[in-house]
Amino acid sequence: MPTAGERAGANPSFWERTAQKFSTAPLQQDITTDVCVIGAGIAGVTTAYLAAREHRDQLVNAIDDRYIDIEKFLGEECARLTAESHTAAIDCAERIVREHKIDCDFERVDGYLFLPPGGPVKELMKELEAIHRVGLRDVARFDSLPDTKINSDAVLRFPRQAQFHPLKYLNGVAGVIIDCGGKVFTGTRVVAVEDGDRVKVKTLDGHTITAQAAVVATNCPINNRVAIHSKQAPYTTYVICLRVTRQIGHALFWDTAETAEEEKKEVGPVPYHYVRFARDDEGDVLMVGGEDHKTGQAEDCQQRFVKLERWTRDRFPFVGKMTDHWSGQVMESVDGVAYIGRSPGDKNVYVVTGDSGNGITHGTLAGILFVDLIAGRENRWAKLYDPSRKTLNPRVLADYIAENANVAAQLRDYVTPGSAKSVDEIKPGDGAVLRDGIKKIATYRDEGGTLRAFSAVCPHLKCVVRWDACEKTWDCPCHGSRFDALGRVLNGPAISDLEPAAVPES
Repeated sequence: MPTAGERAGANPSFWERTAQKFSTAPLQQDITTDVCVIGAGIAGVTTAYLAAREHRDQLVNAIDDRYIDIEKFLGEECARLTAESHTAAIDCAERIVREHKIDCDFERVDGYLFLPPGGPVKELMKELEAIHRVGLRDVARFDSLPDTKINSDAVLRFPRQAQFHPLKYLNGVAGVIIDCGGKVFTGTRVVAVEDGDRVKVKTLDGHTITAQAAVVATNCPINNRVAIHSKQAPYTTYVICLRVTRQIGHALFWDTAETAEEEKKEVGPVPYHYVRFARDDEGDVLMVGGEDHKTGQAEDCQQRFVKLERWTRDRFPFVGKMTDHWSGQVMESVDGVAYIGRSPGDKNVYVVTGDSGNGITHGTLAGILFVDLIAGRENRWAKLYDPSRKTLNPRVLADYIAENANVAAQLRDYVTPGSAKSVDEIKPGDGAVLRDGIKKIATYRDEGGTLRAFSAVCPHLKCVVRWDACEKTWDCPCHGSRFDALGRVLNGPAISDLEPAAVPES
């Protein structure tokens, strides 16, 4: 069993396998600072870096959603600002890498957006027109994809995208933050963020950080119980890596949907595949993701890895053995744009979430935006990403209603049987939710045969968690909180563990 909070699942990612995580001692006393950044992903580390560069003491323009949809939902100017901010984020990351000589495999590559079989060419051409309207005039239609067996009726090529090893990048930037006078405390769990003229950030160990401003960069905010979470939804996504068997030029690939039939989905974004190259000590691997589903609302994780491998081998003939597989979680906003800015109802607390599949890009531009907002400087991206924004677009409202109806539907778990009838059905290394009278009990049998039991009620907003057999986690099907097999919180919005409970009788 991994150390609590070390990763959000049992399967280590390619990034974890090929780089050592940066770590320091945890916070051991109360401190006062200008800016407190909670979270050490791309958004948190970039914010801390840019703030440190201002001498503050502190702890792919190809977007995941379509430009034509952002035009419909938020207007042409917002679509243009989306392209501008994403391009600026790529340039910012490149400057950081070059200036500080961070060894993270940074490279500029072309990206290709292609149609799946039966995909509508007319719609892709409308997207190209929208892309040109926002100023990305060098995006062009191509008729084929290099080095693949992908048959597509239309392809769009996005030049000068970028990729790097995110964990190596984070390690390098964290070192620069410390060199600039910043302080980094890992292994420190925040349990409360209290807004005010001076923000109070409280840790599980009883320490308090007092700051002029706090940035919550935890993928899913831990400081806001409802306002943000009702406007976004958690989706589990699956990733595999396959060994590249011959020299191939690096590129990025995305399809617009897994199949044309997926366009008929009533809840959530249309699933798609995303592909990139990465490198370890033995050479290149092809990294492929997809097969997304609402977190906690599918029980066929192994089959999703199988489907992903089959899809990859059918289209990329140069791949060999599988080297890695894991799953992660993305937050999908209702209008396709991230939430980056002042937390709704707060004065000095800021959040970044709703990244969809653009976490690295959004995290980088979030750092740029946060530093301007905290300093009181005008930033033309602020309105676009404002977490308090509202839109009356009928499709956005329909998605909002559908997602929240889906959340409400999960409450039926209170009256359904458990996923197993008794503890006798639970094999070593497996878990199940059992009914014990009126209670639901999350029950896990460790590899030694010992049973562990916890309340199956998520401490965030009281939905009933479900077992993820691939990652060995308890996942909340409502807002995406995740807990390890021993009930320890891994992902927000929950900030506390599952409550211990008595093991149900056989």
